[in-house]
Amino acid sequence: MGFLLESLRSAAGLLTSLDPELLGIVKLSLAVSGSAVALAGLAGVPLACCLVFAEFPGRRLLRSVSDTLMSLPSVVAGLLVYSLLCRKGVFGAWDLLYSPFAMAAGQFVLALPIIVSLTAAFLEHADPRIRKTALTLGAARWTSALAVVRETRNGLAPALLAGFGRVFAEVGASMMLGGNIRNYTRNIPTAMAVKTSEGEFAAALALGIVLLLAAFSINAAVGLFRREAERAL
Repeated sequence: MGFLLESLRSAAGLLTSLDPELLGIVKLSLAVSGSAVALAGLAGVPLACCLVFAEFPGRRLLRSVSDTLMSLPSVVAGLLVYSLLCRKGVFGAWDLLYSPFAMAAGQFVLALPIIVSLTAAFLEHADPRIRKTALTLGAARWTSALAVVRETRNGLAPALLAGFGRVFAEVGASMMLGGNIRNYTRNIPTAMAVKTSEGEFAAALALGIVLLLAAFSINAAVGLFRREAERAL
């Protein structure tokens, strides 16, 4: 118990003093995960609209695949991206492996199905009068779908936050694609692993506290947006 309390005091000291190494790790994590989720959102919302509003063969199958991939193991996503970025891969000549870009690519693969499925689920429960009104006023099919997205945007935010929560704490893909290189590709989860193995428990605990604070903040934000969305429906 004494060891844990001492480690907590040391961790608090590292956080309050804004330790440069820990601060760099947190900044990298936010940059990589934020960019991955932003790109996944740009791709995922239109894909969700296709699954909800378009009629084409295999639509239900694609929805089932997206729902299944929500639980895709991070190491599998990492392996998929690794096969594309390694020397023998399609993009091997670009030397992208073991870089923040590679980490973001792996996290993009993890976040995309979450954003697609959760966005599609919300759009399915949106007020159908929104789209009907847009169509009645002469809007095209995709313009009417955009109207639904615009009117229900508070309900789409939880999908993005859920995607961020999924990738911000993942280890497997980041370790496989980033290589855990100090001051370059070492994010919070991989840093916690290496700090613990090196006996720097206080530093690992400080990063763990950051992850917990992020989780609490995401849950609070999801609850806030969900209540706003329920009022709008």
